[in-house]
Amino acid sequence: MSRTAKKSADLEKVLARAEKMLERVEALLPEAPRATDWKASTAFRWRRGARPGAPGWLQPVRHVHRIRLGDLRGIGSQIERIEQNTRQFVAGRPANNVLLTGARGTGKSSIVKGLLDKYAERGLRLIEIEKTDLVDLPQLVDQVAARPERFIVFCDDLTFEAAESGYVALKVVLDGSISATSENVLIYATSNRRHLMPEYMAENLETRYVGDEIHPGETVEEKISLSERFGLWVSFYPFDQDEYLDIVHSWLAHFGCSAREADEARAEALQWALQRGSRSGRVAWQFARDWAGKLRAESGRTAKKG
Repeated sequence: MSRTAKKSADLEKVLARAEKMLERVEALLPEAPRATDWKASTAFRWRRGARPGAPGWLQPVRHVHRIRLGDLRGIGSQIERIEQNTRQFVAGRPANNVLLTGARGTGKSSIVKGLLDKYAERGLRLIEIEKTDLVDLPQLVDQVAARPERFIVFCDDLTFEAAESGYVALKVVLDGSISATSENVLIYATSNRRHLMPEYMAENLETRYVGDEIHPGETVEEKISLSERFGLWVSFYPFDQDEYLDIVHSWLAHFGCSAREADEARAEALQWALQRGSRSGRVAWQFARDWAGKLRAESGRTAKKG
């Protein structure tokens, strides 16, 4: 091999090693945060970075699930309390983080979507975050702190097991960090558990009695401490039969059924709820969609025969 060829081969080896070294260095460098397209939507989802330590980003929701607060039945008092809090927040006045707890399918998450539909034009925005991503809350808050909009960070069906990292992160953001949460951010969460964590019979054995006073044990106190950091608690309860049928009637009217058709659906609606073991707004909505769809299909076949 000539001297020139040898130099060329050595140079190629050096360049190859340099490229590998650069790849390793690049893997250690933090990724640049993705820019958020704020005009693309009124709702966003928090997405974690591609690798550990990489910054998260806000993904616009292209097709927002729109619900009108006026379509939600049987939960008027709950809507009133949460909407009042949200009006204060949108207007720049003091407002509380909100915990919506209680029976499944009673409209907890629907209220939050309805608030976005009603107040988006006034600057309200919704950011949905998964429970497993709550450790990123400080990062999320930093990304929106300078924005003029008002952000509800929404976590649906929030429950924790012991020692989950998101549990600690949420406590810190709600109340307990040396840094204050941005004034343009509130956290709304829904849960079937009021204290957000499973409760066990053995924990009651920690209870102490001091004179006539009852002092819960440390385990119970720890579980209560998280939910207490939400300034507003709103409870939801299962509907009775009349409330359930009223919701069914309303949704059937929404889907174009006549009053007579809605009355004829009564027995079927009750059977539908019995099969699912629940009389809830969600069950009523699902039944109404099924019933109205069948009626339209039947009327279509009748028209063709005629």
